[in-house]
Amino acid sequence: MELKTIYNWIKKNVVTILLMGFALLLIVSPDAKGWLLQKLVSVGLFKAEIKKEAIQNQPVATSFLYTNEAGKINSTADLKGKVVFINFWASWCPPCQAEMPSIEKLYKKLEKDDRFVFLFINEDDDKIKAKNYLAKHQYTIPFYSRSGIVPNEIYSGSLPTTVVINKDGKIVLKKEGMAGYDSDEFLQQLKELLKPIILQCH
Repeated sequence: MELKTIYNWIKKNVVTILLMGFALLLIVSPDAKGWLLQKLVSVGLFKAEIKKEAIQNQPVATSFLYTNEAGKINSTADLKGKVVFINFWASWCPPCQAEMPSIEKLYKKLEKDDRFVFLFINEDDDKIKAKNYLAKHQYTIPFYSRSGIVPNEIYSGSLPTTVVINKDGKIVLKKEGMAGYDSDEFLQQLKELLKPIILQCH
């Protein structure tokens, strides 16, 4: 009799049980949370946008040092004349996981255009784990680490953080939190940054 009662209760509350199980899975599994967030990004709920007023009201130029996989240290100050897309990420961060497919697609669209530079700055303590994450998902984005202090105007510790720097070395986008970056609109906004800036005289 008790088993029948339990069976009937489960049958009556199956939807609630499934929802609770799914919620628990999201809490204990970063991969599951990353998967759900990725679906939200893919349907366009989190759009990246470079606003025209950001281009017109650029803050002072900022720069920082970064290291490539071979251990060579470079500076963003040497990238003037190019549009620079910077993303700070970690393999354990679900929002980073969620936006990574869109970043990969954007990178693939522009990787052969040397007017653009992509800096994917990894924040994992275990760099091997981070590289294994990229390999597991077949991401081809280049792997970099920061060297020393990064100005707060660029990165203040939130993951993910994405920054776009124009040809003059000035920030035109700083996005803390996940977004989708492979839309035609965002691609066009990046390409607009290649055009000369026309200063208006009043």
